[in-house]
Amino acid sequence: MRPNRSIPSPTVIPVLSYPDVREAVAWLTASFGFAERVRIGQAHRAQLSVGDAAVIIADTGADRRAPDPAVKTCSLTVRVVDVRAQCDRAAEQGGTILMEPTEFSFGERQCTVLDPWGHHWTFSQTIADVAPEDWGGETIDPW
Repeated sequence: MRPNRSIPSPTVIPVLSYPDVREAVAWLTASFGFAERVRIGQAHRAQLSVGDAAVIIADTGADRRAPDPAVKTCSLTVRVVDVRAQCDRAAEQGGTILMEPTEFSFGERQCTVLDPWGHHWTFSQTIADVAPEDWGGETIDPW
C-alpha cells in the first residue's frame, strides 16, 4: 500500500462515534494512553494511535450514533504490556471495569472497560505463547 500521512497506516481502522469528539479524545488519551495524531475540525473527527494501531473518533450526527451502553454491538481489543496498570488507569479516569484482569488458558491476561459513552474496550497482555490446540482452538492458517 502507498503511504499517506492523512490516514493511519494500519490495514483495519475502527471508526467510533462519540457525541463530543474533543471530550472523547481527552478521555481516551488520559485513560488509555492513546496519542492524538490528526485533528479534523474542532469537533468533527480525530485520529488516535496506540502502538502500531489506530482508531478514528467521529462525531455523531447524520447516520452516526454513539452506542447504547446496554447493548454490546462490538468490542475493541488493544494489546498492552501491563493489563493491571491499564485497568487501574482507566478506573481512575471514570471507566467502568466490566472484567478485572483475568488470566485465560490461551495465554492472555485481559480486562474489559466500558468507556463513559458505551464503547467496550478489552486490554490484553500476553503471559504465555500457547498453541490454539492446547486450549481447544484450531490453527487454520499459521501466521
